[in-house]
Amino acid sequence: MLKNEIIQRVKGKALENDKFSGCSQSVLGSLQEEFGIGNKESFKSATVLSGGLARRGETCGALIGALLALGLVVGRERIEDTERYAKAMEPAGKIIDRFKEELSKQFGFKEGLKSSLCEEIQEKIYGRSFKLTTEEGYQAFLDAGGHSDDGCPKVCAIAAQVAAEEILIIREAGDLSDLAKKR
Repeated sequence: MLKNEIIQRVKGKALENDKFSGCSQSVLGSLQEEFGIGNKESFKSATVLSGGLARRGETCGALIGALLALGLVVGRERIEDTERYAKAMEPAGKIIDRFKEELSKQFGFKEGLKSSLCEEIQEKIYGRSFKLTTEEGYQAFLDAGGHSDDGCPKVCAIAAQVAAEEILIIREAGDLSDLAKKR
C-alpha cells in the first residue's frame, strides 16, 4: 500500500504543479520532493525543457522531467563510467515505453503513440497541436484546456507515475545490477 500512496502523491503533486506551467519542472519537482533527489540547480535546469523543448513541440517535457529524475537516481557521476551509463539505459527505456502506454490507456487513445513528441501528444488529446511559441498559439492551447486536469497536467501526472514506479523498483533492487531480478 505504501508504494501506491507514494505514486498517488507524486501524481497529484505533478498535476497541481503544471497549473503554473512548466511540465518538465512539474514532474521533476514532484519526484525530487518525494524521493529526496536533486537540488535547486537540477530543478532550475529543467525550466526551458517544457512544451517539447522551449515550447517547440518536440520531445514531451513531462517525459524529460521524468528521465531527469531517473538520472538523479541512476546516473553516472563521471563521464568515464560507461558501465553505469549503459545500465541506466534500460530503466530509461522502460519509462519511455510505459509513459506512452499509460498515456494511451489513461486518455483512451484509439491508437497508440508513435513517438513521445509533445506535438503528437497534443494532437491525440486536443485533436490538434499548438504553436506554443506564439501568443495566439499558447492562448489557443489554454482555451482548449491545456492546463485543465484533463490536459497537460494529466500528462505530467502520468510521467511522474511511471518514473516513480521505476524509481521504486530500482530502490527495492538496491542496485542497477539487481534490477532484472526485481522485474
